[in-house]
Amino acid sequence: MKCTPTRRQGHRVQDLQKKSSFFFRREDMRFHVLMSMMNFKNISYDPNNWRLLIDSSNLSLKAVLLHNGNIRPSIPIRHSVHAMETYANVKLLLELIMYKDHKCQICGDLKVIALLMGMQLGYTKYCCFLCW
Repeated sequence: MKCTPTRRQGHRVQDLQKKSSFFFRREDMRFHVLMSMMNFKNISYDPNNWRLLIDSSNLSLKAVLLHNGNIRPSIPIRHSVHAMETYANVKLLLELIMYKDHKCQICGDLKVIALLMGMQLGYTKYCCFLCW
């Protein structure tokens, strides 16, 4: 059975996209813009209830706010197709979303955590400055 939205539901989705398109116009989406978008969707923000997922691959970098307990929907914050996984790009991402002001928990794979801790990536003899 194919699930297709009715005409009425389709218009409601289009209206929501038009109203929320304001929040995605600018290239440098700051955290206060994200908070106003969450208020627009009637989602409360408490840093203890949310965690920041940073995921990366060789050619993309993305950040998503995840709610603890999965009661609220996940909120995509940033996505870049051409940003490689480097410390500079992750640092820029955290600056753009103003992480120092809000400080929710960060979760991610071991590669991202190693980047945040200042360790070198790849096959090196000494992965951090303390090991040699």
